[in-house]
Amino acid sequence: MTMATRISSAGTEAGGTIADSVAGLLPDFASRAAECDDSDRFVAENYKALKEAGLIEAAVPAELGGRGAELGELCDMLRMIAHSCGSTALAFSMHTHQVAIPAWRWRHQKLAAVEPLLKRVAAERIILLSSGGSDWIGGSGSATKVEGGYRIKARKVFTSGAQAGDLLMTGAILEDETPAKVLHFAVPMKSTEVTIVETWRTLGMRGTGSNDVVIDGLFIPDAGVALARNAGEWHPLFQIIATIAFPLIYSVYLGVAESARDIALGMAAKKSPNPHLVDLAGRMETSLRAAQLAHRHMIDTANSNAPSATSVNEVMIGRTLVADHAIKTVELALELAGGAGFYRSNGLERRFRDVQGARFHPLQHGPQAAYTGSMALGLPVDRVF
Repeated sequence: MTMATRISSAGTEAGGTIADSVAGLLPDFASRAAECDDSDRFVAENYKALKEAGLIEAAVPAELGGRGAELGELCDMLRMIAHSCGSTALAFSMHTHQVAIPAWRWRHQKLAAVEPLLKRVAAERIILLSSGGSDWIGGSGSATKVEGGYRIKARKVFTSGAQAGDLLMTGAILEDETPAKVLHFAVPMKSTEVTIVETWRTLGMRGTGSNDVVIDGLFIPDAGVALARNAGEWHPLFQIIATIAFPLIYSVYLGVAESARDIALGMAAKKSPNPHLVDLAGRMETSLRAAQLAHRHMIDTANSNAPSATSVNEVMIGRTLVADHAIKTVELALELAGGAGFYRSNGLERRFRDVQGARFHPLQHGPQAAYTGSMALGLPVDRVF
């Protein structure tokens, strides 16, 4: 399965495809990847290039001014970027899924309320941020009711691409109700009550700029609340989010693993073949194929267009399989390359660190096993996360 597989449609008015737009950016992304990684520097130049290439609006329906890319195309876009720069791909996956979700709701639920946001993404090329690391099913931060709306105080961690963002799609807990409610809303990043705290000094994915965002007393009007849901309990919207977002996010780790495999094979080709080398190459290929097949299952599940507890289960099984096999693929790639793979200049060391991020997105191994086990035994999963 080559890097350019499947991504083909979603053209611009000039006739270029998403693949065309991405391919032209990859050499520059690759040339900057090591420097951003070494210096913990956000990939700002790459975001500028993504805007200029018209990829910010890739997921927006064509009828609303975007490029109308389907989920598989968006996954391949991110996978291709990850071959050159994992940090750029991971950060951009957070914007991409925040656009793909309302686009799905517009197409399949005929939800007119998301049109203004999608049109803004297409016309203004605004960047949407996700605070998913802070705002999973349990929610985080506090919302205090005041006249006409709410005052928000929160610290949102893992906000990838915070430096480039225009709107943070987030939430806060309204705790004076029983059960506690999570309110969802958009936060303008230029608000005076919003501060980026540079905390992102990490093992891998160092260029994502996934810093903390502190919200101190921001007023959100009643009309700005898009959803109120029970804290700590799966909501139908989160079934949509989980089903659509995670094939996109994990396409990045698949791309990192594929690129590690390519580097390792190139290095191994310079050696004299021996049974151990052949065995390592075979195991690496098998592990990578398992990750590719699991990722295809995630996409197929999402493309059934039936978000539910069942689709969440299937996507999260795929998420675990992609993570495990992507990590194993890169480990085997490093072993296949031998001692030369230990040098930063060869690129494997960075990919080894970057792929470790696959461990940490929800549902992590324990919660995923609990969710899947509960489904298998006919037990409730509405509070398993």
